[in-house]
Amino acid sequence: MLKISQTGTVNHSVTLKLEGRVVGPWVAELRRTCETLLRERSQLKLDLADVSYIDGDGVATLADFQSLGVKLDNCSPFVEQQIKSFS
Repeated sequence: MLKISQTGTVNHSVTLKLEGRVVGPWVAELRRTCETLLRERSQLKLDLADVSYIDGDGVATLADFQSLGVKLDNCSPFVEQQIKSFS
């Protein structure tokens, strides 16, 4: 399960807090949510402090968003390394 909540909006920047596991159908839900916000706003930040696990599709999705300028905050060193090795 993945909980996605909007924790802050400043000017044209929005922050989403992710809690749980970025896996399976939740990856598609994260992608839909982020793509909608990216169409509406110029900046997006994802707070990953409470993410316990990310599967391969989740890593690919986060790497894709990072390449589009989405900022990934509070990544664990393990998740950060997974994303770097994917890119």
